[in-house]
Amino acid sequence: MEKIGLFFGSDTGTTEEIVEKIKDLFSKEIEIHNISNTKKEDIEKYKNLILASPTWGDGDLQSDWEDFEENLENIDFSNKTVALLGIGDQEGYEDTFCNALGHLYGYVKDANIIGQTSTDGYEFEESTAVVNDKFIGLVLDEDNQSELTDKRLEDWVKDIENKF
Repeated sequence: MEKIGLFFGSDTGTTEEIVEKIKDLFSKEIEIHNISNTKKEDIEKYKNLILASPTWGDGDLQSDWEDFEENLENIDFSNKTVALLGIGDQEGYEDTFCNALGHLYGYVKDANIIGQTSTDGYEFEESTAVVNDKFIGLVLDEDNQSELTDKRLEDWVKDIENKF
């Protein structure tokens, strides 16, 4: 069974806690990597990837992901299967909600993207994480909807696990 590489960035620990929950929900083996300690080759060795980032400021990638962006530009994702996870605040940043996901998607859009989710149940103005009226991955709002996180994670993992 092929391992899944889960790469994340986290400043406050929230995203790190969520990726640990994802690992526990999967029956397949997941190797977790903090993007701050990651080399381009670390991502390239996986066929199956989950990329996770919170959105910072007015729609920016988390800082460790920003530092890694040049590497993302030079990775061929066309033969990979990728699921995306974004964390954001739909009330405080309703016009840039989870835009970090949109940034990541720009680099991996040639991959087989799995795990798109509905925008139902969220209230925001704009997001680059929305493509064809769906989120391009799982979107979580720990600031305003933390009570929905576990169910959303369980549903998402059920959806994507057999697509890897």
